[in-house]
Amino acid sequence: MTASSDSSARVEQVPPDASSDPRPWHKSRRGRWIAIAGGLLLFILGIWLAMTKLPRWLTTPETTAPAASATAGSEARRIQAVLFHVAEDGTSLVGATVAVPYGSTTVDQLRYLVDAQVRPATGSAHSAVPEGTTVRAVFVTGDHEAYVDLGGAIVTGQSGGSQNEALTVYAIVNAITVNLPDITAVQILVNGKEVDSLAGHIDLRHPLTKALDWITKDTH
Repeated sequence: MTASSDSSARVEQVPPDASSDPRPWHKSRRGRWIAIAGGLLLFILGIWLAMTKLPRWLTTPETTAPAASATAGSEARRIQAVLFHVAEDGTSLVGATVAVPYGSTTVDQLRYLVDAQVRPATGSAHSAVPEGTTVRAVFVTGDHEAYVDLGGAIVTGQSGGSQNEALTVYAIVNAITVNLPDITAVQILVNGKEVDSLAGHIDLRHPLTKALDWITKDTH
């Protein structure tokens, strides 16, 4: 009897199985809430940084100063180039040495040269390119051929004569090929398209090479 009672007492005193203890569930739930709170805090911190710090970082002077300095330097540097105007006899071209901006690439230098060539001549010189001509774009192919896309008065400003048309075309072609020896030929486009000619005389359907026979020596 006594032994049986002691055995029962011992059985009743065995602690309940740990799997039935509710405390691990509470710990898991608490950990989940801590993770959620931490994520929310990081989200709020990210918004604050985006609103307060990011605009300042994007507009910091250090990021823009080098680019501005490089641009200013390239604009200040100039080279001597030969541009072509109509000679006094009106039948040929004469070269004039002028300063034009320096281009760090062939395409950049090409653009500066064409811009200078189509600009109205100064002093007593007579421009070979109709006033009001604009430069829309320039590019160079892998075969070292330059394409010059012109607009504005390049067509409407032509007088209609074959000689004036030739002077316009070869002033541009020679200005490019003389100053950029790597360019082997030049094709003139008008408003982004290939054209047969400017005034019905000079064939512009293919690139043109240098034509020094149109150039006369300046007598001054």
